[in-house]
Amino acid sequence: MRRRRPGAGIIVIQQESELATQGFEIPTEVRDFADKSVDQARNAFGSFINGAVKTSEQLGSSATTVQSTAHAAVLKGLDHAQTNATTTFDYAQRLVRARDLREAFEIQSEFMKTQFAALQAQAKEFGSLAQNAAR
Repeated sequence: MRRRRPGAGIIVIQQESELATQGFEIPTEVRDFADKSVDQARNAFGSFINGAVKTSEQLGSSATTVQSTAHAAVLKGLDHAQTNATTTFDYAQRLVRARDLREAFEIQSEFMKTQFAALQAQAKEFGSLAQNAAR
C-alpha cells in the first residue's frame, strides 16, 4: 500500500505553475513534427471530402424534388464538415506552433469561442433547410 505525503498535490501544482511561468518552450523538433502531421491529416481529410462531394453531386444529378432537398442538406453538411475540419486543422497548427503554455491556452480559448459561434450558425442553416423541406 502506497502512502501519500500530506500536501504532495500542492507541490505538483506549484511545479506545473512554475513551468508555465518560467517560459518552458516546446522543442522546435516536436513542433515541426506536429506541424507536418497536421498538414498530412489536413490533406487526407481534404481528399475524403472532395470524393464525398463528387459522389453527392453524381447522386444529385438525377434527383427529384424530395431528393433535391436531401441533396442540398447533404451538400450543406459536407460544406460544414469541411469548414469545421479546416478550422480545426488551422487551430491544431497554431497550437503545435505555440511556444509556451500561456500561448497554447490563449489559442484554445479563441478556438472554443469561434467554434461555438460557427456551430450555432450551422444549426440555424440546417433548421432553415428543414423548414423548406417541410413546405
